[in-house]
Amino acid sequence: MFPDFEEKGKIFTQVISKEPVDVIIQTTTVQIRGQVHVKLDERLKDELDHTPRFLAVTHASIYPQDKKLTAWKTKFVAVNVDHIVWVTPQEELFTIENGEQ
Repeated sequence: MFPDFEEKGKIFTQVISKEPVDVIIQTTTVQIRGQVHVKLDERLKDELDHTPRFLAVTHASIYPQDKKLTAWKTKFVAVNVDHIVWVTPQEELFTIENGEQ
C-alpha cells in the first residue's frame, strides 16, 4: 500500500516538485494576490482542474471589495474553488493605454 518503509516505521513517499506562480484571484467577495504552487511542466489551469474543493494560496494579500474594510496579509489561505470568479497569473497582466486592445 505504501511505497517504502524505514526500519523505524517512517513512510517515504514520492516528492512532487512544484513552482510558485504569482496570481490574482477574484472571488465573489474579495480579491486575493498571492502564490499558487503548480507542478513542474503543468499550467495554472491544470492545478485548478485537479483541486477538489480548496485551492492553497501562499504569501497572500486579501483585498475586500468594500474599500471601507481593511486588507489582510497571511502566509497561507485555502480558497473555496466554488467562490472563484476568475484567476490570472500576474505575469500575464498588462495595462491598456489610449484605447489600445
